[in-house]
Amino acid sequence: MTLTGKIAIVTGAGKGIGRATAVLLAERGAEVVAISRTQADLDGLRADIGGRSIAADLGSAKGAHAAMIEAGRADFLVNCAGLNVPESLLDLTDDGYDQVMDINLRAALICMHHFAKQAVAEKTGGAIVNVTSISGHRGYPNHLAYAASKAGLEGATRVAASELGEHGIRVNAVAPTVTTTRLAKAWMIPENRDRMMQRHASGRYAEAEEVASVVAMLLTPDTAMVTGAVVPVDGGFLAL
Repeated sequence: MTLTGKIAIVTGAGKGIGRATAVLLAERGAEVVAISRTQADLDGLRADIGGRSIAADLGSAKGAHAAMIEAGRADFLVNCAGLNVPESLLDLTDDGYDQVMDINLRAALICMHHFAKQAVAEKTGGAIVNVTSISGHRGYPNHLAYAASKAGLEGATRVAASELGEHGIRVNAVAPTVTTTRLAKAWMIPENRDRMMQRHASGRYAEAEEVASVVAMLLTPDTAMVTGAVVPVDGGFLAL
């Protein structure tokens, strides 16, 4: 599954699944263009894997457009940037909704737009992978906007796959279970963990590197006939 000679844009590359993906793609030979909000995270990543880095606030439409223009041409796009503001329907706030939707959904759509426009114009083909969540498939309390954003991104993945197939661009998504990153602290509380483990055939949460491996697989020619798919990386959660 070598990616030598390819250029991959990875958003949210400073931490968690995004960082693990950037590291793995670089290990497999790709030049990584890492986009993240925090310059210190990007500096540390660049020291490890080289490549290019762009500090940007993807929560701003202007920032997302500017980041992708600066990133330029690429063979792959991986949308990993995401956040959650835990709110229930009764507690929903405009600010919480906007934060989640701006990063999780709008930024991903803007990044796909720029990537696809350039790839179509230059007839280079390529592949996009969007990182969603099993939250888009199950109703977790206090995940209202987050679930909506991830389900929306899966819908957009299917539309993009339909529109871009004739241009040789594949578009897929991966839907991880809880992944052992800093964002998952609430799921590490024994009460929450025990409840979740009842549905995990694997008996554990995912590691960021395991999600990154599936992302990398979906970028390679080995999956040339896979497009418009949402691949669970969930230890069997959705099967039970």
